[in-house]
Amino acid sequence: MREASKDPKRLQDILEAIDNIFQYAGDDDMVTVTSDKMRYHAIVYNMMIIGEAANLLSIEFRQTHPITPWRQITGMRNFLIHGYHQVEADLVWKVIDEDLHLLRSQVVDYLEEFKEQE
Repeated sequence: MREASKDPKRLQDILEAIDNIFQYAGDDDMVTVTSDKMRYHAIVYNMMIIGEAANLLSIEFRQTHPITPWRQITGMRNFLIHGYHQVEADLVWKVIDEDLHLLRSQVVDYLEEFKEQE
C-alpha cells in the first residue's frame, strides 16, 4: 500500500540498496563484476528492491519530486523481473555507472526534507 507515512522508510530502503550495489561492484570493471555470478545477481536483486520501493512511494511524494525518473525506475524493476531472460549485463552496468550516483544524491536530499519536517 502506498501510505505517505511510509515514504521515509521506502527512501531508506532505496538508499540501502544503492549502497549495497556500490559495495558489491566495488572498484571493479563491468567484466569482473558481471562474470562473478553471485555478485551480479546480488546487484540485480538490489536493483529490484530499488524499483519496488520506488513503486511503493506515495503518489503525492512522486508527484512533488518529479526530477527523479520514478517511472523509469519502476520500469527497470519490471524489466528485471519479467524480462529476466533479456537482461544484458551492459544495461545493468550502465545503471550502476551512470544513474545510481544521482539517484543516491536525490534520495539523501529527500530524506533530509523529512528530517526537517520533524
